[in-house]
Amino acid sequence: MNIIKNRKIFTVCSIVIIAVGLIMFFVKGFNYGIDFTGGTLIEINTGKFIPVDEVREITDEYDKSASILHGGENKSQLIIKSTLDFSNNTVTDIVNNLAEKYDINNKDFQSEKFGPFMGKEIRNKALLSILIATVLMLMYISWRFEFDFGLAAIIALLHDVLIMIAVYSIFRIPVNSSFIAAILTILGYSINDTIVIFDRIREESKLYPKESIENLVNNSVKKSLTRTINTSLTTLIAVIVLYIIGVEDIKVLALPLIVGIITGTYSSIFIASPIWYKLKNRKIKTAK
Repeated sequence: MNIIKNRKIFTVCSIVIIAVGLIMFFVKGFNYGIDFTGGTLIEINTGKFIPVDEVREITDEYDKSASILHGGENKSQLIIKSTLDFSNNTVTDIVNNLAEKYDINNKDFQSEKFGPFMGKEIRNKALLSILIATVLMLMYISWRFEFDFGLAAIIALLHDVLIMIAVYSIFRIPVNSSFIAAILTILGYSINDTIVIFDRIREESKLYPKESIENLVNNSVKKSLTRTINTSLTTLIAVIVLYIIGVEDIKVLALPLIVGIITGTYSSIFIASPIWYKLKNRKIKTAK
């Protein structure tokens, strides 16, 4: 596998996905969840499990995009999230319809409304967290290796974030606080794979100082490939299982993790190393 020779193909693939995603983002924006837009939250103790599809038959009359989750023991708690600002009468109608259809206590519920200001606070803190994490990682990698490695790793992380944004924009996946947690998790996971490959490049350069930069990168990636893929694959299998059998709250976290693991592995192999190659080559040519 010649990573360097085919680097333009990998770059074009990423650019196409990111471009389509950004176009969708600027045209339609994100499909923000209640955490960012504000809205109404209704929690009902049903005393039994009620399938989401059956609940949606009632909630669709008021909001077809409402999120329906289960909580509590035996999934006996029903959680309805809507980005709409339901009136008290609408909340009462939803609860009464469920109570009448499923013979539950229409007084055993609570509702809460959120304002959009909460979403701004979450977004600002998330951006600050990502910025701090990125700066600290750049400092560590530059100290542990060299600045070119750090810069290449950060560019690869930016690639991962943009791919995540593109996927969420294209498929209109709801963006909520779990998305932010997943982004931060993926940044750490992706940088780990990238450091493993960079460490191999550094070792190869010491063992074979006369080897060309292209061969160093290709050989290092080949020797790290099995470990990287096996690590990512085992993690991916675990997250996919969580997504399949988990409750709704777990699924909204598992989905971005699945996308992020695939993207992070791809960028560590096909994006970060070629970027370092280009930076290193430019420095060598400048020094001549």
